[in-house]
Amino acid sequence: MSVFTRLVVELGQLLEPVLAESATAAAIVLFTVLVRLALHPLSRAAFRGATPVAGCLPVLLQLPVFFLMYQAFSSSDELLAHRLFAAPLGARWTEALGEGGLVGAQGLVFLGLFAAIAVVAAWSAVRGRRAAAAGALVPGGAAAAGAKGAGRAGGRGAAGGGGGGGVGRAGARAVPAGVTAEQQEVMRKLGGVLPLLSFGTLITAAVVPLAAGLYLLTTTAWSVAERAWLQHRAAGAERSSL
Repeated sequence: MSVFTRLVVELGQLLEPVLAESATAAAIVLFTVLVRLALHPLSRAAFRGATPVAGCLPVLLQLPVFFLMYQAFSSSDELLAHRLFAAPLGARWTEALGEGGLVGAQGLVFLGLFAAIAVVAAWSAVRGRRAAAAGALVPGGAAAAGAKGAGRAGGRGAAGGGGGGGVGRAGARAVPAGVTAEQQEVMRKLGGVLPLLSFGTLITAAVVPLAAGLYLLTTTAWSVAERAWLQHRAAGAERSSL
């Protein structure tokens, strides 16, 4: 038994008195949360790195974990028999369709999973487009430093010459230090497109075991919520520095 399988089994045993046969599914969610908590410092650093592409590193580091999840629920006798409601955690959507159709007992479990992933993807897309439209694609690191410097410059401008300070603050927030106008345009376009990639998770969830789909749902939801929280903190820090 691999270390990963042992950990999931033990977490499931801890949750079994409360969640019965769905305890292993809950253990997968809990395990995913623990992985994302461990990666949070890296995600925070990537957020401050001032480019959407920087956020790819935490995703890449999760690939080995996803591979272990896929392997464990494709071949491990210890985990194949566990279920989420009526659906085995090792089952795929095509197999569920053969066990009662689209709205059969197993099919409904997969439909619920797909609906949850679609909601998370839509939330990610809406936030990404709002951020792109607002020009807030670089809210950490250099952006915060630029806004802080702009606030100081604005204060001096207001003291010496009236309204020029307000223009200085707005301009510095729109173009962070060290980022050219061309780079800003590229980041704006990427920020509008990258969130749409979350919908690709639906395709992946349809072909991998249900357990892997649960992992994808949990880590995608975490990513969107984590970025929303980091953006909220960055915006608060920017407001307090002005």
